[in-house]
Amino acid sequence: MSETKPLRRPTLPSLTGLRFPAALLVFFFHTGLSDSPIPPNRPINPFADPGVAGAYEWIFVKAGYVGVSFFFVLSGFVLAWAARPDERVTAFLRRRIVKIFPSHLVIWALAMILFAGTTATPTGWLSNLLLLHTWFPQPGINLSVNPPAWSLASELLFYLSFPLLIGPLRRIAGNRLWIWAGAMVAGTVAVPLVSTYLIPASPRSALTPVSDTQFWFGYLFPPCRLFEFVLGILVARIVIAGRWPRALGMVPAALLMALGYGLAWAVPFPYGFVVATIVPIGLVIGSVAVADVRGARTPFRHRAMVRLGEMSFGFYLCQGIGVFWVRSLFDDVRFGTPAGFLLIAGLLASTLVFGRLLYVCVERPAMRRWSGSPGRPLTGLPAPAASGPDFARAPLPKDRLPLAG
Repeated sequence: MSETKPLRRPTLPSLTGLRFPAALLVFFFHTGLSDSPIPPNRPINPFADPGVAGAYEWIFVKAGYVGVSFFFVLSGFVLAWAARPDERVTAFLRRRIVKIFPSHLVIWALAMILFAGTTATPTGWLSNLLLLHTWFPQPGINLSVNPPAWSLASELLFYLSFPLLIGPLRRIAGNRLWIWAGAMVAGTVAVPLVSTYLIPASPRSALTPVSDTQFWFGYLFPPCRLFEFVLGILVARIVIAGRWPRALGMVPAALLMALGYGLAWAVPFPYGFVVATIVPIGLVIGSVAVADVRGARTPFRHRAMVRLGEMSFGFYLCQGIGVFWVRSLFDDVRFGTPAGFLLIAGLLASTLVFGRLLYVCVERPAMRRWSGSPGRPLTGLPAPAASGPDFARAPLPKDRLPLAG
């Protein structure tokens, strides 16, 4: 099926709505932590009952990995989906930098004022400011200032790499797209193999079953997350080319996602970061996109879900303050089970408020004001193949595209 027919790509509201559950997984992961990543490293998990505390942490201990991996694959997908052959490189880079840096700078400044200013080293706060901190293997640097911002260093690498990657990926023949997608999955397997057998296993981390260097290389080091990003681009190309099998719908993808989440507990620790769930994540994103293309109803395209999805980047980024800092105000106090759940609900509400304010007051105005720029044309993907009348829908304005944070 040809990919060159000049039809407009449809909007993907369900993928926007799906961003919020992914960010919520990260929230529940953070609230289950036995130790905060910010000094003085007190527990985040609020429950006094060891059984309840352990069960809550165990249920969500893999959730953060799933949420982050989802966003990395989604980033590749939406950038490929929104790519235009006539878009200039400087316009693309400016739009992406404006997407993340204003919000990051606001939360960075608040974190420095509230808690990080007295503990972060000059290398830590400066590299965090520039989103270069996860290129350093030291935990005091790569998780400094606002810990959730570690993923933005990977996103920045993705944005800088996209103009270089999209040309070669554009030239992959349609009948080879699934093969290349499989190669990216294999790449995610290679990363924990390298971290297990080639990265020093000592000294052991105080928080994980592996060394700090192994955790850094297998989870935080930006180049190792490129496989997920490229997989997202390839999934977008598969959908655009009309090569997504009807059998891979949302229900099978959701069932495989549940299976992958369970598998994350069974595999060795480094393989639980990405490997156990990468295939289901790719299938969920592709199947939800196809549902939107076909005009099918999904639970994620409701207006409320779309609005929550739009602010999910702010919600995620604010968790360093809305979860870690707010929880630190209670010192080491643990609570009974009902009070513990009330505290989690309060942390959720405060983080949603912070995230909404960040989206309305910073992210959205910045995108509207500074999202365009002249420059060299970007070699993007062509318009999608005709796959039904939904492809003729007009796209949303730039600031309303389902962009991944």
